Amino acid sequence: MPSPAKRRVAIVLSGGGARGAYEAGVLSYLFDAIQPRLGAGFEFDVVSGTSVGAVHAAFLAATSGMDPAERSARIQQVWREMELSDVVRLSVRDLVGIPLRALGLTRLARREGGERRAAVGGLVDLSPLERLVSARIPWERLRGNLEAARPGVVCVSCTEVRSGRVTIFMDGGLADPTPWAYDPNATAVAAPIGPRHVRASAAIPFLFPAVRIDRRYYVDGGLRMNTPLSPALRLGADRVLVVALKHTPGLASAVGAYPEDVITQPAFLLGKVLDALLLDQLEYELQRVGLVNAWIEHGSKVYGEDFLANVNVAVRAQRGADYRPVRVTTVRPGRDIGELADECYRGLSGRESLGAMQRLMARLALRGVPPGEADLLSYLLFDRCYTSKLVEMGRADAAAQRDQILELLGD
Repeated sequence: MPSPAKRRVAIVLSGGGARGAYEAGVLSYLFDAIQPRLGAGFEFDVVSGTSVGAVHAAFLAATSGMDPAERSARIQQVWREMELSDVVRLSVRDLVGIPLRALGLTRLARREGGERRAAVGGLVDLSPLERLVSARIPWERLRGNLEAARPGVVCVSCTEVRSGRVTIFMDGGLADPTPWAYDPNATAVAAPIGPRHVRASAAIPFLFPAVRIDRRYYVDGGLRMNTPLSPALRLGADRVLVVALKHTPGLASAVGAYPEDVITQPAFLLGKVLDALLLDQLEYELQRVGLVNAWIEHGSKVYGEDFLANVNVAVRAQRGADYRPVRVTTVRPGRDIGELADECYRGLSGRESLGAMQRLMARLALRGVPPGEADLLSYLLFDRCYTSKLVEMGRADAAAQRDQILELLGD
């Protein structure tokens, strides 16, 4: 059953490629140590995810009602046994095929369920990820769970290719597209969510094929909204657990300077661009939540208890949803994930566990990059040497915030 009517609890799951193993570690700890303390009836009201977070959002919704230990074991197994071949098909043949696709001389196109061009474009074949999403998520349970409000709604964020707008697909009794009618940059669609929506949300543009849903093509939702906090807030959540995939941001003055030959390296620059697109938006969103909370608190002290109700008359007319105080707890890596990726690959065991094509990919992702700055590799290293360590880090960081999480989610 959903949480009590007096509150609406959400979990927000970020995107970040192979960094998603950290998210899986946090979720496994929630299943093992937090859920039993909250009681068998607890479930999140809103589950919102994008990219790899969309995969985990679907898993969270589809496994609701399962034994917590089983949920934990299932999600850990995927990442602790991960290999690059589980996500993409990469062969010697692709040494020729990928450059031709990059130049537009050939093109990938996939048929699915009798539908021509179900997925088009991209440099690599996404068939392994399609099989992983279909096989590891018990989709047959999802419909019954949503009908029983376990959870109340699941949201998957994508980017529509033609318009570049964010599209939030939502499914469940709490699904309400109304607040997005006021947003020129995003749209919401209430529809049954399936494997194709999740694959679309995880389709990194240019690298993975765009996925067709109805008559439109969609790619990774992380381009415009990598940490999908907005859907949770617009659907009325007032307690939000956010799983971030970047360690605590430092002050700009504390960031070291890099030599000119480093900042001109494509691998280094692409890693920083991905950080800016996929990770840094969260800091702005969390700062904005804190600002609104402080504004509400101060306004109520100065102008009285009806301050927020009066202001919301105007706010509702402009954005279709009220402002309200929101409690947020964020679980984030305690150390730089890029450093961990660098350590795993440069260690002898990391290189031995990779195949020839994987080693080539890793070398290209590290070309010209100084030690400890393997940001690009941290998104691409789908190998158990790295992902199993991220699972352990996620569990440890969640355990360190056990009391805060229980306070947020408990009555």
